[in-house]
Amino acid sequence: MTVQITIIGLGQIGASIGLALADQKDKVTRVGHDRDPGVARQAEKKGALDKVVYNLPSAVRQADLVILALPTDQIHDTLEIIASELKESAVVMDTSPIKEAVMGWVKELLPPDRHYVGLTPVINPAYLHTNESGVEAAQADLFQGGLMAIVVPPSTATEAVKLAVDLVRLLGSNPLFADAVEVDSLMAATHTLPQLLAACLLNATVDQPGWREGRKLAGKAYAEVTSSIAQLGSSEMLSNSAVLAQEHMVRILNNLIVLLQIYRDDIQNKDTKSLTEKLERARKGREDWWNQRKTSHWAGEEVVNVSELPKSSDFFARLVGLGGRKEKPKK
Repeated sequence: MTVQITIIGLGQIGASIGLALADQKDKVTRVGHDRDPGVARQAEKKGALDKVVYNLPSAVRQADLVILALPTDQIHDTLEIIASELKESAVVMDTSPIKEAVMGWVKELLPPDRHYVGLTPVINPAYLHTNESGVEAAQADLFQGGLMAIVVPPSTATEAVKLAVDLVRLLGSNPLFADAVEVDSLMAATHTLPQLLAACLLNATVDQPGWREGRKLAGKAYAEVTSSIAQLGSSEMLSNSAVLAQEHMVRILNNLIVLLQIYRDDIQNKDTKSLTEKLERARKGREDWWNQRKTSHWAGEEVVNVSELPKSSDFFARLVGLGGRKEKPKK
């Protein structure tokens, strides 16, 4: 007997989850759905899926686990469509960078006896500098050796939480339990803000006076700083993400504006000593972060580290167990 895992959204994250579970074919059927049929077919051809189902309600009807690997702005509408189709005891997980809003939608839309756990994946540093995106960038080891934050709403069934931990470990990551507010704040600073900064730089230079010649001289630094826009799914997606995390984004942008003004004042006052100190502190901070990121060495972090992967039989037994018995909610 196999269990069904349905992955909705077959970009880099969704297709990589499918690829990471490829060696579990004797225990799991990987069903995939994407709003773009061409992307779904590509993911299937790549080996990330066992079957593509183009009708969204049909894709989740028999699913034991549904993974929403979607931009945040697509999750509410997707939940509306699939909520009534989810079988009793089904588990829903998402990989979006914003959790507070998703938790609110889940509370509003999911019927009783359906479970939700939020995931925030961190990708393998080996792929941080690749230019590919979407299903083309999917890799079986995309999550290998890194962290994956787990956000657990109040009253979540214990078995659903354990299932999330097992899945994270099967994907090659270490689970890190985190609060939704904390995740939203951190992702606003490290995920959304860099894309907004790229947009600001582009709007401050492209088609501005001097751009006719400037475009010919722009080199590596300009290309690297603006590259995150090239990987943007859509402008609407980034806009919605920023607005959904409004409180965090406004606070972080206010801090950034203050720092930009300080840098401006140093330049205006020709204070090279002060400016050099700030730049050196930034350079050293980046170097330290990158060395730690490459090795996943996070000294002092409370990471649930494991020396061995869980048995896949334990993971699938939890899925079956959720459907086979009622469990008291986690307090």
